[in-house]
Amino acid sequence: MMWFDFSVFLILGLLFFCILLIQTITNLHKVYFMFHFFMMLWPLGQFAANTTSEPQFQVFYVSLSYVGLSMLGSGWYLFSIFLSGQSYQLSRTSLVVLHLPSLTAAIGVMWNPLTLFIRPTATGGYEERLYGPLFYYLITILIGYAILSMIQLMRGLATSGPSRHKERIRMSLKGVIIFAALAASDLIFSVIFKESLPAIKGLTSLGILLAGIYFVVAITRNRVFDIKQIAQQDIVNSINTGIVVIDEQGVVLEVNKVLRPYVNLRVGDCIDIGEFLSKYEMEEDLTDFLVAYHNHPPRHAYIEIVLGHHHFKHAAIYASPIIDHRQQVIGRVITFQNVTELRELVDSSRRQNDVLQDRNRALILMQDELFQANQKLEHMAITDSLTGCFNRRYLMQQLEHEVLTNVRYRIPFAIFLFDIDLFKNINDTYGHLVGDEVLRSTAEVVKSALRRTDILARYGGEEFTVYLPHTNREQAEMLAGRIKTAIADNKIVTRTGEEPVSVTVSMGMLAVEEDEEFRIDDPKAYLRELFTRVDVALYKAKDGGRNRIVIAEES
Repeated sequence: MMWFDFSVFLILGLLFFCILLIQTITNLHKVYFMFHFFMMLWPLGQFAANTTSEPQFQVFYVSLSYVGLSMLGSGWYLFSIFLSGQSYQLSRTSLVVLHLPSLTAAIGVMWNPLTLFIRPTATGGYEERLYGPLFYYLITILIGYAILSMIQLMRGLATSGPSRHKERIRMSLKGVIIFAALAASDLIFSVIFKESLPAIKGLTSLGILLAGIYFVVAITRNRVFDIKQIAQQDIVNSINTGIVVIDEQGVVLEVNKVLRPYVNLRVGDCIDIGEFLSKYEMEEDLTDFLVAYHNHPPRHAYIEIVLGHHHFKHAAIYASPIIDHRQQVIGRVITFQNVTELRELVDSSRRQNDVLQDRNRALILMQDELFQANQKLEHMAITDSLTGCFNRRYLMQQLEHEVLTNVRYRIPFAIFLFDIDLFKNINDTYGHLVGDEVLRSTAEVVKSALRRTDILARYGGEEFTVYLPHTNREQAEMLAGRIKTAIADNKIVTRTGEEPVSVTVSMGMLAVEEDEEFRIDDPKAYLRELFTRVDVALYKAKDGGRNRIVIAEES
């Protein structure tokens, strides 16, 4: 049996190093390799104990093999926790408590105080050894770990999850049962009933070998250490986007290297996505993200958060469901896209746009002010500042175009020229301020008596002229009389307690009604002729006693 133990050791070692050479070590794989290492100690110690006759070496090798067996129990239980997806529940304290029984048993085995673990037979050797209380303490611990491992694996089978994951747990459970059955048989045949039953050596080594082979087959069949996964892991770690993979229970299965410095997430952590994101600043409503995240059927969810780091300050988060062939959500991929530079560009553009808008508003305001100023200047250029009616220059410019049109299309029009009677006496009697008020009041009265299309202009001093388009002689006479009466009836208050002042006007009137078309070569000369005729009529009205209307003679 010595060489059988050695063969078991070599086979286990070969399996261990082959897997080690081709695999990436993740948290789950680290536990498996630790577990595999302790599996190798048993056959190694048993083989070494049978190669020497020195008692001190024999007890060391036997103790070494039982140390491996002791740590194998806690290692298998720990591996079962990782396989069932409950590693997020482990803390440093729970790990210490989990390994404490195995550690105490291992220390007791190596120390072997008062030969409480093993002692030599009467012949003085350890090949046929006697077992003390520490041995049965170790066996009790192993039985407890085996039971806990089976319970943990059966819980993993009971939970919902992908079929490949359950198949892996099922194969591991069979491995535990194989090892436990053969180890228990070895205990029965070689320790408890060794006097009455035939000795069968190497059952524990055989159990370790079969369990190890069975587990490696399970790994290979279920592609636990798939080379594609290794390549995918390298790709995930090489891209610039942060990636977190979680299962349906919120347990973190993977965090790539890009994200680890910025987010406090590690493999095995169990997170609640709402609680996790609520720790960060965000401009959008988290409720919309959570509704899309938990929606049935599943949907993609998006939100932008502020991580607070200089190089990775703004992150756009996309949560995409992972769906199996039964359309069930078995996990999620959460990506963290670094949009810090984009956000800074957007903010910078927004600030520049705000500045430009402020400048545009200022320019619009300036344009409006310039427009209003131009309107005021234009108004001042064409109106009389005292009376508010048009000035002589504007009237003549308008008449140059109007007269040509009227003559060409034989449209009748009329011109009034009136002068305030004895206006100099008003200035001399009441002063120029009252004279100015008389001019303003007279202009207002005339405006109220005219039509919208008529033009009133201050011709000069106390003289005013009125242009009446589309007006024949009869209409002109009626309007002239209305204006003359309105001015005479107007009462102008001069000073408090004094009688109001009233004025009269003398008016020359000219009505142009051409029946035949004739050509005007010089509009200005034609206008001068018209105003000369109406001016002559005005002076006739003055000479005739004032406060009257004289119609200009036809040419």
